[in-house]
Amino acid sequence: MIEKVENSLPTGTALLQDPLLNKGTAFSAEERETLGLKGLLPPKIFTMEEQVARVLENYRQKKTDLERYIHLASLQDRNETLFYRVLMDNLDEMMPIVYTPVVGQACQQFGHIFRRPRGLYISYKERGNIAEILKNWPRKDVRVIVVTDGERILGLGDQGAGGMGIPVGKLSLYTACAGISPAQCLPVMLDVGTENEGYLGDPLYLGIRQHRVRGQEFDDFVAEFMNAAKEIWPDVLIQFEDFANSNAFRLLENWRDKICSFNDDMQGTAAVSLAGLFSALRVTKKSLGEQKILFLGAGEAGIGIADLIVSAMVDEGDTLEEARAKCWFVDSKGLVVKSRDNLVEHKLRFAHDYPFEPDFLSAVKSLKPTAIIGVSTIPKTFNQEVIQTMAELNERPIIFALSNPTSKSECSAEEAYTWSDGRAIFASGSPFPPCVFKGQTYVPGQGNNAYVFPGIGLGAVACKAKTVTDRMFSQAARALADQVLESDLEMGRMYPALSRIREVSAYIGAAVAEVAFNDGVAGIEKPANVLEFVRSQQWAPEYRNYVK
Repeated sequence: MIEKVENSLPTGTALLQDPLLNKGTAFSAEERETLGLKGLLPPKIFTMEEQVARVLENYRQKKTDLERYIHLASLQDRNETLFYRVLMDNLDEMMPIVYTPVVGQACQQFGHIFRRPRGLYISYKERGNIAEILKNWPRKDVRVIVVTDGERILGLGDQGAGGMGIPVGKLSLYTACAGISPAQCLPVMLDVGTENEGYLGDPLYLGIRQHRVRGQEFDDFVAEFMNAAKEIWPDVLIQFEDFANSNAFRLLENWRDKICSFNDDMQGTAAVSLAGLFSALRVTKKSLGEQKILFLGAGEAGIGIADLIVSAMVDEGDTLEEARAKCWFVDSKGLVVKSRDNLVEHKLRFAHDYPFEPDFLSAVKSLKPTAIIGVSTIPKTFNQEVIQTMAELNERPIIFALSNPTSKSECSAEEAYTWSDGRAIFASGSPFPPCVFKGQTYVPGQGNNAYVFPGIGLGAVACKAKTVTDRMFSQAARALADQVLESDLEMGRMYPALSRIREVSAYIGAAVAEVAFNDGVAGIEKPANVLEFVRSQQWAPEYRNYVK
């Protein structure tokens, strides 16, 4: 799908400064003549392949990952088509740069590495004028918005306005992984302040210098944004990103049935985790209903994963009570049980009538889980004794250390394989390199949300879904698991190779669209072949010929 050029095509330097239209040294002689570019470019005309070679040569000469991030961001600001060609052709190498873990470092340094604004920054001081701000965005067919307030960035905490790096990174994956046109993507920062005193005292900090707005004022501000976005772009999908627990559950509950929206930290993480679990069960030859799952961390991610697992267990025949009884949580105060006081609302449905255990290891020994899932952002909490205990309890222990970035992971791939004597079924939130144990090479699977949210967005956008439902996420998880090959499982990988992500996203998009059509929440008529229709909506990074 190639987007139409709005109004008339710019010429001269205006064309060279539009990253969606600029081709740089690839403009042909005819285009240079017709579009007023003669003399504004070096005379040699390069193919895209030659341009890619130049980019890679410079990229690979950079000394640090942060320099590589800046290099790619600068390319994106100049020439988006070339940027996506490079990224899509080198996704294994570059995804850790444009997204986790390096994007976390970029958020921490955001005010110091800032070059050029991307997306919209809407500060609390602009309340009452949000619709006018949104109308300043030059692209009129916005279909996907990723919005954050920067309060809970990865496992790094409050990054304030620096959290804008996450929506920018997420949307680059919507395009690279699923083929949603960059012209239809909009990153948004809702700047309501920050509690990070380091940033408040940093002269290069880019956000408003005040402590965070809370309560009803915060909700009213978000509501003004949501309603304005829906009015201006009626078919838009809005992804809530990295809001703190204190707001995330409420925002999702308030808006999911009013506007096509979802929370990736809760629902996207849940879908990719459930898909990994489905893949793991192909190895263990067990059913989902036979599992007992113990979570470390009871925030957005953990509760979201458990809710979707419960939904899948119910689909397979369990009652709601039976399914919930198979999911357990340890938080910062110990095992979540009914006898504990002052449990927040989202933990209550997983608070079981069971003796209290003070820590994760004692909970593992007492409950004897088949799988442990880490979403705590506390590094090294799956220590040697925990993993050895899991290996004693299970022939093939399922160990998912999902916290991001890598520095926050509950354990490394090497630790999981070594301490389990090579028997662990392992997945992580951030990438780990292959490791060799007793002569066997293991290629750990990364349970990255990028396997799921781009495809979900593609399906929702393609069929103009009115809402994003729970069933869409469970079907997305099954579609993702179905794309895992036996050769992937044999090398220890619970997810498909990233080189297949565009194809995988099309299958996920088709599964999501099928749910929308069948459940009556699609905004268009169902096509004869949903998969082919979804594929037809995928944008490709190819230069247009501007001279007919």
